[in-house]
Amino acid sequence: MLKYLLEKEFKQFFRNKALPKMMIIMPLMAVLIFPLAADFEIKNINLSVVDHDKSSYSQLLIQHVQASGYFKLTDVSETYNESLQSVEKGKSDMILEIPSGFEKDLVKEQRSNILIAANTVNGMKGGIGSSYLASIVRNFSSDIRSEWFQNNSRLNTPRFEIIPDYRFNPQLLYRVTMIPAIMIMILAMVSGFLPALNIVGEKEDGSIEQMNVTPVKKFYFILSKLIPYWVLGFVVISISFLVAYFAYGLTPAGNLLVIYLYASLFVLAFCGFGLVISNYAQTIQQGIFMMFFFVITFIFLSGLYTPVENMPGWAQAISTFSPLKYMIQVLRLVYLMGSGFAELTTQLLALISFAVFFNGWAVLSYRKSH
Repeated sequence: MLKYLLEKEFKQFFRNKALPKMMIIMPLMAVLIFPLAADFEIKNINLSVVDHDKSSYSQLLIQHVQASGYFKLTDVSETYNESLQSVEKGKSDMILEIPSGFEKDLVKEQRSNILIAANTVNGMKGGIGSSYLASIVRNFSSDIRSEWFQNNSRLNTPRFEIIPDYRFNPQLLYRVTMIPAIMIMILAMVSGFLPALNIVGEKEDGSIEQMNVTPVKKFYFILSKLIPYWVLGFVVISISFLVAYFAYGLTPAGNLLVIYLYASLFVLAFCGFGLVISNYAQTIQQGIFMMFFFVITFIFLSGLYTPVENMPGWAQAISTFSPLKYMIQVLRLVYLMGSGFAELTTQLLALISFAVFFNGWAVLSYRKSH
């Protein structure tokens, strides 16, 4: 009986002209484009400079800022008010004001003040841009101090140097952490929406009534809806792996089979969740709205964009019930750190629990009418 039900589901899927194409295009475009768009690295910050000193050191500081690659010098003004007008017109994002006597104070008193002003209408851009600029100024100060020490043999002040060692993502590339998370987001949308809309679509066109009057048991009916999209989940994540490799050169540091095992549990759990939604929705519009609400909630509580540890306590508690949270952790740990089963026990138990809970709920909540 299950064999014929699965044959029906696969035939129904491939008769749809759009769905097979979407299974290929969706992960291809998402993994290819989303990491470039969803990037929290701030670049090309428009900078307005007010240089009252016009000395060799002030020019050197400006050159350091430009050479960093984060800032574009879009305005040079004589006064702070003129520079502020540049910000108000949208030509500049930040202001660097160097006071008169900058070089004199730096040489004579070994200290000087500068002003950094940022447009924080976009809080993230303003905050991160200010941090970048402050860091460049600190590095400039260190370079000047080192130059003085080298030129003055009488200064035997002890020096030390901090050399950062960034583990697992040495270049601090944001897309390296985003790509595994985007893979899971696409996998969740495919394995959640399609099973949900499948049954709801049959409710709307009345074809599910023919199934309800047959002796097919609820367990086999739900299983026949589950298995095809479980298989499609493997296709989607495999395409994502290939795109990540060929487009970004990103390969997992750990075993790929570990990812497939955890992905199979995740897809099983999320397909079951989609079937639960389909049992309660009466129309496709209801199904889409309900799935969209839960998927968006799961995504924002999963740690995709911000670490779960940075969320308020109540949000961290709710995130415990997000399957995406555990699967994103698995992909990031396996891809970046090479983690194995020993380090992923908590995620394994969580995904098994979600799979059993949602699929059990799907079977129990399905009502056959005669």
